[in-house]
Amino acid sequence: MILVTGGAGFIGANFVLDWLARSAEPVVNLDKLTYAGNLENLAPLRGDARHIFAQGDIGDAALVTELLARHRPRAVVNFAAESHVDRSIHGAEDFIQTNIVGTFRLLESVRGYWGGLGEAEKAAFRFLHVSTDEVYGSLAPDAPAFTETHGFEPNSPYSASKAASDHLVRAWHHTHGLPVLTTNCSNNYGPLHFPEKLIPLMIVNALAGKPLPVYGDGMQIRDWLFVADHCSAIRRVLEAGQVGETYNIGGWNEKPNIEIVRTICALLDELRPRADGQSYATQITHVKDRPGHDRRYAIDARKIERELSWKPAETFETGIRKTVQWYLDHPDWVANVQSKSSSRGM
Repeated sequence: MILVTGGAGFIGANFVLDWLARSAEPVVNLDKLTYAGNLENLAPLRGDARHIFAQGDIGDAALVTELLARHRPRAVVNFAAESHVDRSIHGAEDFIQTNIVGTFRLLESVRGYWGGLGEAEKAAFRFLHVSTDEVYGSLAPDAPAFTETHGFEPNSPYSASKAASDHLVRAWHHTHGLPVLTTNCSNNYGPLHFPEKLIPLMIVNALAGKPLPVYGDGMQIRDWLFVADHCSAIRRVLEAGQVGETYNIGGWNEKPNIEIVRTICALLDELRPRADGQSYATQITHVKDRPGHDRRYAIDARKIERELSWKPAETFETGIRKTVQWYLDHPDWVANVQSKSSSRGM
């Protein structure tokens, strides 16, 4: 049994679905079901006894303690986080509460549970904390990619809150001996991605005939990681990662945002042409850049390849085609999550 937090969100749901497709080991799935957490993401698991869902907050110590005592997981995989930079700029409090206070309370609950295990169970237990490359800050155009020893220089309320959570996880290992693993990933994309992030937003807006808003000159560079590759990397780190270590997970796909948007437009031109024969690229609109927008992120993922023999299976070209096709095939999912978000005033 493993406990997954945030397992109804984009990456967490993909991980839970992937885990249960590959393993008979049950999953306890704790999710608060905020606007980005969606039980519909887990629809294929309805009626599956291996999936035990609990609605709640990682900051609810009583609930987490009860779940740990009842299900006795051998590992906790922590995806739970507020993760949207724009939202953190407009209102940081939820990010502080979930990413910092929530992580602290989760660590304390897990520490209490772990401390009461027998010696063999205690030695085998793992707490895997899923984080982001944004904690490292912004890179100059010609600077080497982020390695695991790169200093933290977060530039948004979101990335600052995630950096704080990473520090807490490290401290609970070094102070209390909690057997932790940390992963810092680059930008994920793929099925089930809530349509406020760049790739799903461009797909959904394009199909709706809306403008495709690109911040500033669109030359902000990111490394892109297909979500299924991220899930396989987390499985590998959980299986064989060295306790106390951090592993960067990247896709080896550095691309400027404007290139991403144009690629999506070209794929939609091919797969779902506009009725008027025009390219979706005519909908691209440059808008005022957001405050403190980092110009470049890049992940050096050689450590996980060298030590754990992991590397991504998808190229950006294969992954983005699968992603666009998924959104074309699932208009009801898009309509439902947008309706849910609107009903909550988002």
